[in-house]
Order: sequence, then structure tokens, then C-alpha cells
Amino acid sequence: MPRDAYERFTASEMWCPTCRRAQPVRENLLLVLPTGNKFDFTCAVCGTSLGGRTDDDASAFTLGLADPQRGRSR
Repeated sequence: MPRDAYERFTASEMWCPTCRRAQPVRENLLLVLPTGNKFDFTCAVCGTSLGGRTDDDASAFTLGLADPQRGRSR
């Protein structure tokens, strides 16, 4: 199987220590960074934070930068 098949892996269920079983998770965007985006996984049942991931897509960061021609944010 090609290695790039697992590069965009996202969890749909994770073990929740509060619920004491595997539960569906919600993925929330925490930060937009110059190096990529940081996401947090929370339990869909009780809201406990279960982990996180970062990606290397910096396109969202460049959209929020100031417009150099106008000197202000878009």
C-alpha cells in the first residue's frame, strides 16, 4: 500500500477515559499557525479533550495577513 494513503488520517473514534469506552470525536480547529493548523479532538459525548494533531497547510494563515498595499487587515 502506498505510504501517502495514511498522510491525511483523521480519527472518528477514540478511547475516552471519562466515558471509559471508545466514543465518537469532534475535531476542532484551535490555532492557525504559519507552519500549519492545530486541531483538538474532543469526546462527542462528554466533551473531554482526547488529543490533537497538526497539519502543514499554511494557506489559512496567509489569508489572515495584513494587505501590504492598504496597510490593514483584509
